[in-house]
Formats: sequence, C-alpha cells, structure tokens
Amino acid sequence: MATTQWIVDPTHSEVQFKVKHLMITTVTGYFQTFHVTAETEDETFTSARKVTFTADVDSINTNNEQRDTHLKSGDFFDASAHSQLTFEGTNYEQKSGSDYLLHGNLTIKGVTKPVTVNVEFGGIVVDPYGQTKAGFTVTGKISRKEFGLTWNAVTEAGSVVVSDEIKLQAEIQLVKQA
Repeated sequence: MATTQWIVDPTHSEVQFKVKHLMITTVTGYFQTFHVTAETEDETFTSARKVTFTADVDSINTNNEQRDTHLKSGDFFDASAHSQLTFEGTNYEQKSGSDYLLHGNLTIKGVTKPVTVNVEFGGIVVDPYGQTKAGFTVTGKISRKEFGLTWNAVTEAGSVVVSDEIKLQAEIQLVKQA
C-alpha cells in the first residue's frame, strides 16, 4: 500500500509550553522553529505510521530575553550541547471519534522518556490553493525534572520558583506532499 507523506505548515501551526512561576501564575513560552512530519497509509490519519517532531532550542521565546537566555543555558535546556528536542511517535491510537492518543519517545537534553499526548483530529480540507491539509490540537504534560531540567530556587516563604509540571499545547496543520 502506498504511503502518504505530510509536513508541517509553519505559518498555521504553533508549539507552546506553560509552567507555573512562584506557583501563583503561569508563564507561556513558544518554540518558533520546529518541524513535524507524518507518514500515513491513507489520508485519514487512523493509519498514522510515523510521526516526528523537532524543535530548535535556540528558538525558545517567552517574551523575556533574560529568561530565554537562562532557559537556553546549562541550568535548563543547555542549547549549546543539545540544540534540539525531539519526539518520535511510536503508536497513534484512536480513543473515540476525533480523539486520539499519540505515544512516543521524547528527548530533551539528551534524556529520552516515553510520553503520551492527547490529539484532537480537526479534519482534512483542501485549501483555496489546492493543498490538502490536516489539523490537530495536541495537549499533554511532562515532568521537566525527568529530562534533566532541574534548576530551581526557593522563595523566603518556601515556595519553588518554577514548577516541575510542564503543560504542552500545539496547534498543528500538516500539508499532504505530492
């Protein structure tokens, strides 16, 4: 059976993360440079065979240059030694209707761990330019400490500065390749 290749449409996609700061507010960050590819046995995505995601750590943006520099340092992502984070999907499982689970291996800072994310399949359409596109909303949570991102500080009152739990959110639009 012929396979269908898909690549990300970066102008209609975004990848973000959210983390609690001082345990009272949430800071949102984005990866501005990322790549997603998928391989399916047909055009429905019920047969997704291979899904890969990479993000360039140097493209991290939290709307604060000083914080972004700290995140790229050895305290967090260590961008000079680990320029990308990667996800390799291993199983795409339908839960019900348009809701799926994507299981795979996430590598951050040289540490690889199994991760499962929720995927809401938005559907497939042909855009005004004749391109076939598929849309997805991806959500999940990870422990940053499991990936070696362990820096933290404690306030005078005993609260941590940065939570361990990181919420993941992505809006992904893929384009079918000819």
